[in-house]
Amino acid sequence: TVSAGRAKLGAVQNRFEHTIANLNVAMENLAASESRIRDTDMAIEMVQFTRSQILSQAGTAMLAQANSAPQNVLSLLRG
Repeated sequence: TVSAGRAKLGAVQNRFEHTIANLNVAMENLAASESRIRDTDMAIEMVQFTRSQILSQAGTAMLAQANSAPQNVLSLLRG
C-alpha cells in the first residue's frame, strides 16, 4: 500500500539523516584532533628553535671570548 511505502521511505530518510549527523560529528572530531596535533607540533618546533638559538648564541659568545684572549695577553705583555 501507499502508506507502507511511505513508512519505508520515511524510515530510510531517518537513517540517512542520522548517518549524516554522525558523519558531521566525526568530521568535527577529526578537525579538532588535527588541530591539537598541529598545535603540539608547533610547540615542539618552537622548543627546538629556541634551543638552537641558545646554542648558536653560546657558540658566538665563546668565539668572541676566544678571539679576545690573544689581545688580552698581548696587552698584558705590553704592560
